[in-house]
Order: sequence, then structure tokens, then C-alpha cells
Amino acid sequence: MAEEKRRKSEFWALALESAHLGVWDWDILSGECFYSPTWSQMLGYKDGELANTSDLWLKLTHPDDRARALASGERHIAGLSASIETELRLKHKDGHWIWVLDRGGIVERDETGKPVRLMGVQTDISRQKEAEAELERVNVRFRLALAASGTGIWHHDIDANKSYWDARTREIFGLVADTDEVTADLWHTYLHPDDKVATERAHRAPLASDGVVASQYRIVRRDGEIRHVESLVRFIAAPETAGQILGTVRDITEDKKRERELAYAAHHDALTGLFNRAAFDRLLAEHIATERLLPLAVFYVDLDYFKALNDFAGHAAGDLALKGIAAAILGCLPASARAARLGGDEFALLVPNCEPAAAETLADAILTAVSDADLGLPVTSRKLAASIGIAFVDDTATTVADALACADDACYAAKAAGRNRFAVFSADAASGSGGLNAARVAADTVDAMDDGRLKLFGQEIHLLGLPWRQSRHVEVLARLAGRSGKLIPPGEFIPVAERFGIASRLDRWIIRTALSQHGPAMKSGAITLGFNLSAQTLSDPLLWDFVDAVIAETGAPHSGIGFEITETAAVTNFDAAEQFVRKARERQCRVSLDDFGAGMSSFEYLRRFPVDQIKIDGSFIQNIAQSRFDREIVSAISGIARSLGCSVVAEKIVCSRSARLPVRAATGVRSWLEGTTGASPARPMRCRRKSGRAWQQ
Repeated sequence: MAEEKRRKSEFWALALESAHLGVWDWDILSGECFYSPTWSQMLGYKDGELANTSDLWLKLTHPDDRARALASGERHIAGLSASIETELRLKHKDGHWIWVLDRGGIVERDETGKPVRLMGVQTDISRQKEAEAELERVNVRFRLALAASGTGIWHHDIDANKSYWDARTREIFGLVADTDEVTADLWHTYLHPDDKVATERAHRAPLASDGVVASQYRIVRRDGEIRHVESLVRFIAAPETAGQILGTVRDITEDKKRERELAYAAHHDALTGLFNRAAFDRLLAEHIATERLLPLAVFYVDLDYFKALNDFAGHAAGDLALKGIAAAILGCLPASARAARLGGDEFALLVPNCEPAAAETLADAILTAVSDADLGLPVTSRKLAASIGIAFVDDTATTVADALACADDACYAAKAAGRNRFAVFSADAASGSGGLNAARVAADTVDAMDDGRLKLFGQEIHLLGLPWRQSRHVEVLARLAGRSGKLIPPGEFIPVAERFGIASRLDRWIIRTALSQHGPAMKSGAITLGFNLSAQTLSDPLLWDFVDAVIAETGAPHSGIGFEITETAAVTNFDAAEQFVRKARERQCRVSLDDFGAGMSSFEYLRRFPVDQIKIDGSFIQNIAQSRFDREIVSAISGIARSLGCSVVAEKIVCSRSARLPVRAATGVRSWLEGTTGASPARPMRCRRKSGRAWQQ
């Protein structure tokens, strides 16, 4: 019997040690409390190392847990709970705290039923508590992410046929409720009628898989407001149950609104609300390809006197006028027609199933509407007019470029005939004139960039009366060599490049070619280069990425590069021009304001743009010897420029014995056909002399 008792004692001791359980035995009458060796070991102590006092456990309990631990025992002794069960922290020998689960109860009572002995075990649950703490940290981050994303959580218990929506989900649906539980069919009542079938089908799909199903749909809230939401839904299997459907919901109404706005902006002109060039090209291609819409009338509308209006009233008034003109044109069009602003003061229209007589009637109506349009300007201001070119498409093989080119040619003809009128394109007249139409010029310009027919010329800029080596600055110009070898002047191919949207590509080709040829000479200080920029290039958001990349490739310094912007280019996109100038100055590139004085807004641009140089328009220079007025204008501009720290360049200087100007040196435009980068500073390029003159003060 004694041996069996010993074996049982050893068995229980081994069991307690293996299970890492600490036993306590409290004699309520004597106040003594026994602690098993495993209890001491759990706290890092050897058996007998701790004084076996009745309040030992309380002394080792964390101060924040003592009241809760005592209350648990008192409730059990008072018969208010079936057992003692609480979590508390005990201090380990090395000073840290361990979490234990304390469970126990009354094991002996006296003859009156009063408790006299309690026993219990304590289990180290520190790892569990660490896991719970980490889980709580994860949950906090998860809840924070949900709150930041505006995402709600819901789930549906299939067996119970009950749904539960969290507060965010209820907020999205506009549901006022104090509990998460909602009726199972509530969600269906919110679905937009047009989305109901597809949405319900999408939410049933998870039952057949363990994947996540995403869907977007509209809901109609009780106040009638329509909202767009996005749901992610997944089926969660559970043993011996039909499982649950777990989902998220997020209000994407504002996202949808931004998508619509971006889609609209991608296809429409920001100022007038008409289609933009890219969208119009696509529409025109679709209409040409649809035979039942032919014959198709294509209109090219170019405003007359718009630059004069800008000069008189400023770019803000010009914007207002363009809006008024756009509205006036729209008011004339049949429902099937489409209108676009191609850029600047140019518009295009397409009218399906339009015979010549109807097109001419419409053109007359547009001319009248433009002339009578309310531009929001004083009655004394000059009225605008328009030149209109009309081309007809009756063949599905016609290209968009050819259709627009023919209308563009007719528009040129209308301008040449006196403006404020329309002209109809005639293939016979175009071929009989022996000239290329605008589309062919544009195509030839693109080809010339690749086959070497686009030539770079340099116009030397001299300090007045000094040799070129004193300035070493060259303005880069381009000439197009026709297939016959005859040079085509820039006045013919550059406007075409702007009309057909290749001006930015042309400017990039000029910049890359010039810097590639002369980068080393620029780096050594032998030469600096100036480039004219079109309005399209000024508006190119990737321009500086391109310039910086070419500079990195060629070694040309930013400080050796100058950019010239004209008033015409600036007024086309004033904000873009202002941003361009700022970025140029940040990079220490020089900026010139070209053709200064030609427009009445020139001084406004000078105030807004912190340029390095002003180029006085040649119209004030060519007759300066005979015109006192021109001399006063040039003197005033020069004085203003000097006070602002700007240098001044005068265009169209002609050397003459009779001129009362100390002109001792002029310059020619030099061909860069054989430009080299290793030439001496005095002659950085091998060149042939051409015509043209420039002067710098």
C-alpha cells in the first residue's frame, strides 16, 4: 500500500512537471499555502528557495492584477462562481513578468458547509498572451487600414440565414442601426434595378469556389442617392455547417466620378468642352469607315483676327472669346455632327450624310454665328470672323490625314481669297496648282527627319560692332529640302507641322541633332546654341525629361543652351509657357522672348516671364534709320531691358552707309551640313554663308 502510494505520488509529480503546472493548496483555517516544486520552477526558483507563506503568491502578483485575482477567489468562496479562473502576471526570478492562468476551487468544507480548503493549478500562458498581443497589434493595423480605406466588412451565415454588417458597411448603405445583425434580404433591397441581376449572380459565385470574387455595382440609398460600391466576396467553409460568405464593401462613388472626369479630359478640350484633336481623329476614322455615313463633310475652321483680339484685350479675353465661338458653332450644327478644337484658334467639324448644298448652307450659318457671337468684350472691339475649308469624303479608303489636309487646303484658299468666307476643296484645282497639299508637306517633313533632307542652319548673333567670337552664340534654324533638292522655307512647313501635331517632334529632332553634333564644342565653351520652340513643345510635359536626357548623352551644358519663345506660342498655352520658363531658369538655361513688341501683350509677358533676353521684332528695326517712331520704341524697349538685367537682340539689321547706326558687323545664316565638334573656338563649325542678319546690343 505504501509502495503504491509512493508510485502515485511520483506519477503525479512527473505529470505536473511534464505539463508545466504549478499546484497550490491553501488551508483557509490555518492560512498556510503549499506550493508545488513545479510552481517554483515555473517562476525560475529551486524547490525551497521561496519562503512558503500564505500571501507569497500575492506578493509576486503584478500590482495591476491583484484586485482582480483576489476578487475571483472571493466570488468563488462566497458561492457566486463555480470555480476560480483568472489570468494574472507573476514576477519571475530574473525580474520579468510571466502570464499564468489560475484555476481552482473548494476541495473541502466543514460540517456546516463552510469552505476550509482550496486547491488549484497555475499554467504559464506567456506565449499565448504574446500571440494574443501580436494578433491584437495586427488587428489594430487591420482596423486602421480599413478605416483609412473606408472599407466595411460583412458576413452571411448560410445555416442561420443571418447577415451581419459592421458600422462602416451600414454607413455606406446609409443604414441607421445599433447592432451588426441585419435581415438576410436587406442587401437585395438596396441594389440598383439595372445592376440587381448581375450583382446577385456575382455574390452567388463564391459558393462554388474558394476564390475571391470582385464586383462593382450601384446601390440606391433610402434617401434616393445613388452610390457606386465595390465588393470582394469569398466563401468560408466550416466543419458540419453550410459555411459563411465573407465580404468587404467600399464606396467608390468619388473614384467613378474621377474616372469619368479623366475620361472626359482625355477626349475633350479643357477650355471649350469640344472634342480634342486625338478624339476627333478617332471619330473621323470611325465615320469614314462607316459607308452608310458617307458622303461625309469635313470642315476646317480657322478664326480670322484672333491674334489681334488677343493683342488688344489679353489672353483671358481670348479664352473667353474661344468659349463663345465654340458655343456659337455648336448652335449651328445638326445633331449628328461633331466639333473639335484642334488647338489655338482652329476648329474642325464632321457632318455625316452631308451633300454639298447642305454643307455650304451650314458654312454660311457658321460664318454668321462667329461674326455675331457674344464674346463678352466691349462693343468697340473688333469682331471675329472665320475662314472655312470644306472637303467631302465618299470613299472608305480615305485616310484621316488626307481628309483633314484637303479641308485645310480649302481653308488656306478661303484666307487667301480675303477671309470671312468658305471654300470647297477641289482635287483638280489642287493638282493643277502644282503644289503639295498640307498633309503631304507634313508627311514629307517627317520623312525628311529620317532621310537627311531636313537641314540645320545657324544664324550667328554678334555683339554690335564686334566679331562673332565675342559672343559665340548661334540661333539654330531648320530648312526642308524638297525631293527635287529645292529648299522649302520654314514659313511653309513649320505652320503645317503645327497644324498636324508634329511640331513638338520637329523641335525634338532639331535639339537632339544640334546637341549631338556640337555637344563637345559647347562643353568647352566654344559655342552656345539657341532654339525656337513651338506652342506644342511648350505644352509638352515630358520636354524637360527629353532635354535632360540628351544633355546627359551629349555632354552639352545647360548653361550653353538658350530657348526662344514667341508671344504667339505663349498665348496658346500661357500656363505651360510660364512653367517652362521657371524650369529653364532652374537649370540655368537662358530664355529669350522672341518677336518682342509685335503684340500688345508683350509687356505683360515680360512681367510674367523672368527671361534673360529680349529679341525686338524686326518690324521695328528694318526702317529704324528713317522712322523716329521706331527709334523711340527700340530705345524704350532697350532701356526697360537694361533695367531688368536683360540683354537685347535686334532682328533684320541691314548694313548701310546711310544708316545712322554704329553697325560695323553683321552676320549670315550658316549651313551646318558639315558641322564638326572638334573645330577651334573661333570656327566651331565648317559652314557655307547664307542670307540673313542679326544684331545684339
